Amino acid sequence: MKKAGTFFFFLIFILIKAGAQAPAFQVRFSEPLAVFEFVDYLSANAPDNPYKTLFNNSKFNQQQYKRLVAAYDKLNTDYEYEYTAYPYGQKIGGSTQSLLKKCLINSTSINDLKLKALGIIPNTDLFKLVDILNAFEPVYQELMYQPNKAVFEQQLQALKTLIVSKNIASYFMMGEKFYNSSWDNTIPFQLVFYPLPGTKHFTATAFYNNAVSALPVGFTNYNKLLSVMLHETFHILYDEQSLAFKQDIEKWFTSNPSKNGRYAFLLMNEALATSLGNGYVYGQLNGKEDTAEWYHRKYTNLMAKKIYPMVKEYASLQKPIDKAFVDNYIKIYDGNFSGWLLEPDNIMTDRYIIADNPDAFNSIDQKFAYRSMSQYDAGITLVNIEKLKMAPITKVVIVSKDNKNSLQLVKSQFKELADWNPDSGIDFNYVAWVNSDKTYLVIINVVKQKVEGHLDALRF
Repeated sequence: MKKAGTFFFFLIFILIKAGAQAPAFQVRFSEPLAVFEFVDYLSANAPDNPYKTLFNNSKFNQQQYKRLVAAYDKLNTDYEYEYTAYPYGQKIGGSTQSLLKKCLINSTSINDLKLKALGIIPNTDLFKLVDILNAFEPVYQELMYQPNKAVFEQQLQALKTLIVSKNIASYFMMGEKFYNSSWDNTIPFQLVFYPLPGTKHFTATAFYNNAVSALPVGFTNYNKLLSVMLHETFHILYDEQSLAFKQDIEKWFTSNPSKNGRYAFLLMNEALATSLGNGYVYGQLNGKEDTAEWYHRKYTNLMAKKIYPMVKEYASLQKPIDKAFVDNYIKIYDGNFSGWLLEPDNIMTDRYIIADNPDAFNSIDQKFAYRSMSQYDAGITLVNIEKLKMAPITKVVIVSKDNKNSLQLVKSQFKELADWNPDSGIDFNYVAWVNSDKTYLVIINVVKQKVEGHLDALRF
């Protein structure tokens, strides 16, 4: 194998039924992406991880490379945009960083990224990024790739073999039908891996037609790995449902009389992917279903397991999600987890926050680290309040300046606050229920107490 700019690939065509073509699955290593991930994990913004440990204990831990990491941290590579025609939160917003990663995967070398990604971010930032990645390519090769090359290649070969023997493409097509999704099966789906020493834990993510994961050195539980990768592809299939079908799902949830409907809906994407991927697919690959935890977060894990019999039935019968599925999904939530409507860790997962002191955003993120959907605006203004009102997720207003006028402005925009007469001179948390979209409105008035104390005392 050539040293630089190379990748493994394995193209698989499988016929599921007579005349029906499954999407091609490619198992790949992409050095440009791997070097990018390596640098990203060395960032001062990244928590402690095996990459940092290996680098810090190496001969490369010197000012030359530290300055490059610092320069990387100053780059802005992630600009976002929304698909405003879709129901709120039901279509993943566009991200220039995801586009950059797609270009990295499809680049034959790091320098090739200049042409592939031209126009995605400003040229100055793109060219600086390429220079940083080129400088770290030999570091990555010496520390990460070459010491693990032989084992990594064996792992990739094992995955290639398993994809054929277990007919992995059939599960993608099952997911396509289950989600009633929009996908052209002539478009290949790429499973991209890079070696990770020093741990047996891994995380995966998916974007466009790519699912990407670190592959722990020596890891051999390929059924588990592929079920997680398919979990991630199911998020893509959920995201690529047509606008009309997403509008149908939104209508099925909003028309259901359950008080839990919105928060059940907010959990659905992750619960479905977990139930279908970690539950159904893993059970099929492994010969028996996993009795351990399927997901590290209790709300997702418990809901995924409760809906599993229904998900398994639909998957086995090749049935798409329909109104009956949604009604039963909400019924399961009502019957088992209605108490979650009182748990801050659940309610604050999807949040829209406006605050006159942006430091409050960091306090929120530290207290409620798990975020599924979040949006933050600085300033208690009429424009920001109007945007807040339109978001069918938990709404949080944190007031710490000009308290009396700010509280009155908030009150004037919510009919649920018509009879509310706050004392702006004291610290308080106030929680109201917004009937129109079945979410909470949280108002935090900061006078003497710190925001952290308010968050600790938050109750629903």
